[in-house]
Amino acid sequence: MSNKLFIGSLSWNTDDDGLRNAFEQFGEVTDAKVILERDTGRSRGFGFVTFASAEAAQDAVNGMNGKELDGRTIAVDVAKERSRGGGGGHGGGGRGRW
Repeated sequence: MSNKLFIGSLSWNTDDDGLRNAFEQFGEVTDAKVILERDTGRSRGFGFVTFASAEAAQDAVNGMNGKELDGRTIAVDVAKERSRGGGGGHGGGGRGRW
């Protein structure tokens, strides 16, 4: 199991420190990050918490999924690796239309 968790449905008021504080009861948190909008700096409503051990991460999933944090019921799950596949969307290698 991964040590990194996805935390969804966060309150707009939850910050990195609040996220860390909520999850430290399950073990050593090595990183806690609320993801922010690039343009506004406002929370996007989700974040990630990374634990030093897989056991602590699993305990946090079991203990925090569906619980309330800052007035919102949060969703906690193991973070999925981002796909590094394809991209572009520009079709073949031609230089233009004939």
